[in-house]
Amino acid sequence: MVASDQRTRARLARATVIVAALFVASRALGLLREMLIAARFGTSADYDAYVAAFRIPDLLFLVVMSGAFGSAFIPVYTELLTKRGRSVAWQLANVLLSFTLSAFLLTSVATFLTADLLVHTFVAPGLSPPAQDLAARLTRVLILSPLFLGIGAAAKAMLEAESRFTEPAIAPLLYNLGIILGALVLAPLAGIYGLAYGVLLGAVAYTSIQLVSLYRSGWRFSFSLRRTVPGLSDVVSLLGPRLLAQAAMQINILIMTNLASRVGHQSIAALQYAYQLFLLPHGVVALSLATVLFPTLAHYRSTGAFDRLAATFARSLRIALLVTLPLVVVFVFFARSIVQTLFQFGAFTASSTTLVSDALGWFAPGLIAYTVVELLTRLSYAFKDSRSPVIAALCAVGANLILGTVLARPLGHRGLALSLALATTLEMLVLAVLLRKHIAIRYPLVIRGLARALPALAVITLAALQFAPLLDRVTDPAYGRSFVQFLAFVYTLFALGASYLILALVCRQSDTVVIVRRLQAALPSPARNVLAVILGR
Repeated sequence: MVASDQRTRARLARATVIVAALFVASRALGLLREMLIAARFGTSADYDAYVAAFRIPDLLFLVVMSGAFGSAFIPVYTELLTKRGRSVAWQLANVLLSFTLSAFLLTSVATFLTADLLVHTFVAPGLSPPAQDLAARLTRVLILSPLFLGIGAAAKAMLEAESRFTEPAIAPLLYNLGIILGALVLAPLAGIYGLAYGVLLGAVAYTSIQLVSLYRSGWRFSFSLRRTVPGLSDVVSLLGPRLLAQAAMQINILIMTNLASRVGHQSIAALQYAYQLFLLPHGVVALSLATVLFPTLAHYRSTGAFDRLAATFARSLRIALLVTLPLVVVFVFFARSIVQTLFQFGAFTASSTTLVSDALGWFAPGLIAYTVVELLTRLSYAFKDSRSPVIAALCAVGANLILGTVLARPLGHRGLALSLALATTLEMLVLAVLLRKHIAIRYPLVIRGLARALPALAVITLAALQFAPLLDRVTDPAYGRSFVQFLAFVYTLFALGASYLILALVCRQSDTVVIVRRLQAALPSPARNVLAVILGR
C-alpha cells in the first residue's frame, strides 16, 4: 500500500512538472502574444472591439466544448477505460463528439446571423456605433475558431483521461504561435482582422497535434448519433449542471465587458490586458495542478480510497497556495512596474500603462480564490457532483452583477476588477462549504503546512512595502522604457522570489524542502553544497 502511494505520488509529481513546464512555456508565449498585440493596438477602440468580439465565441467554446465536455466526460470515460476497455470508451467519445459538434454548428450559425444584435444588446452596449459594428464583423470571423478548438478540447479530454498530458499541454503553445503570427505578419496587412485570422490559424494547430496523437493510438472518428452507447446517459446527467457552471463563469466576464463598455473608452482593453496578466500564474500553478490531479482524484473516488484522495488534494492545495500567496504580494505592490516593463512600447502609451496597472492591482486579491476554486471544482467533479459548482458559480454571478454595478460608479474599471475578485472569493467559500458533504477536506493540514512559510511571506511583504515606491519611480510611465529600468525591475522581483524561497527552506516548509531536494541532484556541485547547508544535510 505504501509503495503504491509512493509510486502514485512520484507519477503525479513527474506529470505535474512536465505539464507545469509546458504551461510555463505556453504562458510565456501568451505573454509575448499580449506584448505584441499591445505594441500594435494598445488600448485603442479597435482592440476594444476585438475583445468584445471574442466574448460570444469564448462562451461557446469554454462552455460547450472545453469545460463541460472535459469535466463531464473524463470521469465516465476513465471508468469505461478501466472496466470495459478502449473500444467501448472510444465509442462513447465518438457519439458524444458527434452530438456536441452538431449542436455547436447550429449555435454557430445562429451567432453568425445575430452578431449585430448580440454585440449591441448584450456584449458591449456602451461602445461607439463604429466600434460595435467592427465587433460584430469580427465576431463572424472568430465564430469559426470554437469549431476547431472544440474538436481539440474533445481530443484533450480523451488524452488526459488516459493520463497523457504532453500533447494537450503543447497544444496551447501552437495556438499562441498562430496569434503571434497574426500580430506580426497578418495585422500589418489587414489590421485588427489579421489578428482574428491568426486566432483561426492557432485553433487549427491546437486541434491538429492532439488529433494526430489520438490517431496514432488507434482512435478513429466515426459520426454516430446513437443514444444507447454505454456511459452516454451518465455523461448527459452530468453535462447539464456543468454547462450551467461553465456558463456562469463566462457570464462573469461578459458582465465585466458589458459594464466596462459603459465606463468609458479603453476600459475593455485595459481590463483584458490586466486579466491576462492576472491569469498568467493561475494557468501555470492552478491549471497545471488541476489538470494532472483530476484523473487521480477520479480514480481514488472510484476505488473508494478516500483517505488517499483527501491527502492528495490537501497536498496539492497547499502547494498551489504556497506559490500563489507571494504572487498576490507582487501584483498588489508592483502592478505599475509590471505593466510598464512588459507592455509600454509602440501603441501602448503611458496612459495605457496607468489604466491596465490600476485594474491589475484590484484583480490581485482574487488570485487566491481563482486558484482554490479551480482545485475545488475538480474535486467536486471527481465525485460526479455537478450541483455544487453550479450553486457556487451562480452566487458569484449574482454578486458580480450587483458589485460591478455599484463599484463601477466610484471606481470605474478598477471597481469591475475588484468586483470579479470579490465574487470569486464568495464562490470559493460557498463551494468549500458544499463539498463537506463528500469528504472532510483537511484544511488544518493545509494551514499547518503553510504556517512555516508565513515568516517568508511576511518578510517579502515588508520588503515590497519598502521597495515598491523606489521601483515605481524608476519605472515611471512618463519616462518610458530603458535598459536600466528593466534591470531594476528584474533584480527586484528576482530578489523577492529568491528571498521567499530561501526563507521557506530555512523555516523547513515541507513542500519547499521536498521540491528543492528533488532538484538538488541536477544542480552543479557548488549549488548542491549551498542547498545542503540550508537544508541541514
